[in-house]
Amino acid sequence: MQNSIDGPICLNCKRSEREAVLLSIRFRGNDGWICSQCFPTLIHNPGRLVGTLDGAETLRPATDDHD
Repeated sequence: MQNSIDGPICLNCKRSEREAVLLSIRFRGNDGWICSQCFPTLIHNPGRLVGTLDGAETLRPATDDHD
């Protein structure tokens, strides 16, 4: 889980909970935080999180298919 002196921070943009709404996430046994602005990136373009979210390169973007 990434934290700053002020507490948790977004794994992508590094904003704190004082600056943005943060959502708790868990992936591959690791806890983290992502802000509401960066959350769509996690859903639709997780490749952009490579280097900030361990294993992001294995995530597939969401599709509109609901099969």
